[in-house]
Amino acid sequence: MSDKPSIILIEDDLSQARLVQQYLKHEMITLTHVATGEEAKSLISANPPELVLLDLQLPDMDGQKILQWIREQGFPCSVIVITAHSSVDIAVEVMRIGAEDFLEKPFNASRLKTTIKNLLDKNRLQHIVDNYQTTFERDHYHGFIGSCLPMQAVYRIIDAAAPSKASVFITGESGTGKEVCAEAIQKQSTRANQPFIALNCAAIPHDLMESEIFGHMKGAFTGAATERKGAATLADGGTLFLDEIGEMDMDLQTKLLRFIQTSSFQRVGSSKQETVDVRFICATNKDPLEAIANGRFREDLYYRLHVVPLDLPPLRDRGDDILELAKHFLITYAKEENKGFENFTPEVEVILRSYNWPGNVRQLQNVIHNIVVLHENKSVVLAHLPPPLNTSLNENEISQLIPTKQSTKTFEQPHLTPIRPLASVERETIEQAIELCEGNIPKAAALLEVSPSTIYRKKQGWDPDAF
Repeated sequence: MSDKPSIILIEDDLSQARLVQQYLKHEMITLTHVATGEEAKSLISANPPELVLLDLQLPDMDGQKILQWIREQGFPCSVIVITAHSSVDIAVEVMRIGAEDFLEKPFNASRLKTTIKNLLDKNRLQHIVDNYQTTFERDHYHGFIGSCLPMQAVYRIIDAAAPSKASVFITGESGTGKEVCAEAIQKQSTRANQPFIALNCAAIPHDLMESEIFGHMKGAFTGAATERKGAATLADGGTLFLDEIGEMDMDLQTKLLRFIQTSSFQRVGSSKQETVDVRFICATNKDPLEAIANGRFREDLYYRLHVVPLDLPPLRDRGDDILELAKHFLITYAKEENKGFENFTPEVEVILRSYNWPGNVRQLQNVIHNIVVLHENKSVVLAHLPPPLNTSLNENEISQLIPTKQSTKTFEQPHLTPIRPLASVERETIEQAIELCEGNIPKAAALLEVSPSTIYRKKQGWDPDAF
């Protein structure tokens, strides 16, 4: 198998195809060109590539149908849609179907190369995450607490991305721990002993934001009584974390893009260029693609920053992590407030576990702090719960959800089979499922409750020459 990533270009316009080939001729990739949808489907089925460059206007079928087919079949391909017939509605639609990027003709070589590099880097990191063994599962990780599967995936992405200088784009609901995630990336990186500078773009007035990032000279504006270093200078050698980046003014987004591209900037009121070495991490609790479609966020800035995407799960999807976090906060605040709390009654555990937590970890933290401050006991009981938790379930619902005590009857120890390597058991199970499904990988994946792309990547790891 070639070490070069494979890319298929689906384009019926031969002059456009030659232009793309010219743009990419010096890149370390294997590029194959086909002109029709049927040719593309045949080639992808036989040998799934890492990336597809897809024109929407093809002679035999609509490109969106090929995109839908790729996603339905579960092929592990990133897809970049290319078309001369662009509109915001089309861009949003193809991204929702499953395209990773959208390029409007004509585009230049730099934009094409940057987009391809970002997606190939993302695929490489995803491959590392998928092959990370479960023996490394953790119940805490830097500032995070929790051992559920979604958080294990977060920890692994951080492990893979931290040593790089690649920009990380963190998404997640408010209160899920985006700044904790950024700090974890810094601590896990080679910049761990260098500055970590965080700015909340939503908390700083727009007219002061440029000064906060780049600094200013004395007398640059009313109130600038002294020269001031900005976050970019303070973060030199370390990490600059821009939280709620979607709230940044559009004019400042232009200057930030230039800063990211050149690593240089000017302080407000200065004509001198300063150069720094900064790793960028940004975060938002809003849909960035929707912000782009509505003209509130620069598309080119998004793709410059969106090299390694990392989505934090909401607390309601983290299962028993809720109780683990609650216990941690309870012990911490009981010690701070000199209270005697140690645990929760079963009824309280049921409510904590079943509540929706719209404010996520931050809301849970505040609820536990409220309980510790206002009450005194060894166990947290129903009467201690503040609204709306104290009305979220009635007594009958609570009693039905409390596990019944297991019988104390002893059983003979069952016969134990010899322990086998997990990787061997996994491969045997997957291959058996594929055989039972007569080679239909999407069907086998559905029965195994995994993504088809996971099976394709596993098979590629077992038999590289087949791909």
